[in-house]
Amino acid sequence: MELHFQSLTLLLLIAAVVAMLTRRLRLPYSVGLVTAGIVLATLPFAPNIQLTKELIFTALLPPLLFEAAYCIPWNLLRRDFSVIVVLATLGVLLSACITAAGMHYLAKWQWISALIFGVLIAATDPVSVIATFKEARAQGRLLVLIEAESLFNDGTAAVAFGIVVALASGQLLTSLAITAMLLKTIVGGVLCGVVVALGALLLAGRTDDHLVEITFTTVAAYGSFLLADLFGLSGVLATITAGLVMGNFKLFNAISGQGEEAVLAFWDYAAFIANSLVFLLIGMHEARQNFAAIWLPAVIAIVLVTLGRAVAIYPCCFLFSHSSLRVSAKHQHILFWGGLRGAVALALALGLPPTLPLREDIIAISFAVVAFSVFVQGLTMAPFLRRMGEIPR
Repeated sequence: MELHFQSLTLLLLIAAVVAMLTRRLRLPYSVGLVTAGIVLATLPFAPNIQLTKELIFTALLPPLLFEAAYCIPWNLLRRDFSVIVVLATLGVLLSACITAAGMHYLAKWQWISALIFGVLIAATDPVSVIATFKEARAQGRLLVLIEAESLFNDGTAAVAFGIVVALASGQLLTSLAITAMLLKTIVGGVLCGVVVALGALLLAGRTDDHLVEITFTTVAAYGSFLLADLFGLSGVLATITAGLVMGNFKLFNAISGQGEEAVLAFWDYAAFIANSLVFLLIGMHEARQNFAAIWLPAVIAIVLVTLGRAVAIYPCCFLFSHSSLRVSAKHQHILFWGGLRGAVALALALGLPPTLPLREDIIAISFAVVAFSVFVQGLTMAPFLRRMGEIPR
């Protein structure tokens, strides 16, 4: 069923109340929303909303990606760009391999199912990560590393997921074909983001009406994603690129001073709405999962995903240990434990072909890993940051 106006109104009311309560109780907003979603699912008047890949990817993810990218200063991103790229590529692949091998040998899954699960669950979710760290008031280099890595490794996982699913569907892909697909998807997605963002900036420069300027940023956020998706490119990377360009490339002062304030306020609110709906819907669908039937592979998966995150962070950061880009041990520990999973992994799992072996198990276990991320990592993240001295006690 589509997200009808009545259902949307109810969810927004719940989100607003939860936001007030979690602030007073000093709990992570995401934890409160997922809990509220679980409770809501048990009530007789609960809206029947299907959490689908299309709903997450085309409606809720673009504003979250765009807002996060728009607010990242390019000068800070450029300084740590090498570290972020290594974490978002090599780190994701290492994590995926650890999880896939473990699910094959320990849970006795077929290789193709294990590989697909390993890839889709490898990337940390920008929705979960950014929300948690902003609520915890993390600042400085750590916040840039966390935000940028979670944004870019999401794109890596989505691209790798497409290749593995193509292999699972029986397509014969040579190493040359895989390389070409990677280049096309990544470079094409980035180019889409640049073209759409520059076009929006050029048009925005012809007006000083802040409402029109907001409209152009909205067109850039969704337009870049949809255009890239239309051509089989990475919509995630397109939207991230569009956000970075519009937030940092001041073409002829295209967005006025008043417009800049209005744009930031609008996207802050848009991210709040999308974030609220994502976590409420995750909670509602968590309530419908029968975790008792898959508890053993779910526990195995949680352990493997946590181990995979450790392998993704510590060896990759070690590569920069003798350079000016060295990541402190404290920040490595935070990057490791801050590797939350969320809506992106679920969207990829829900979009799996119906004929894929163990499809339902992959979806259920993905929900279990996300539940662990939200309730265990989410609840302990702020105390952990305080212990590490990153936020005030």
